[in-house]
Amino acid sequence: MKVTVDQNVCASSGNCVMNAPDVFDQRDEDGVVVLLNANPPPDQAEGARRAAAACPAQAIYIEE
Repeated sequence: MKVTVDQNVCASSGNCVMNAPDVFDQRDEDGVVVLLNANPPPDQAEGARRAAAACPAQAIYIEE
């Protein structure tokens, strides 16, 4: 799995962090997504998928 994010379209909703806190974080100053792990291990993959599905701005991309 490969995860990428588009910080330019991020809505700062925090859904990514709620679903996959080991994969995503948010910048303190504006809440924009920060990718912590572009290649999460299998035990974090489902959380990353949930985060992508929950992103209102569709700023998270998953490549299987």
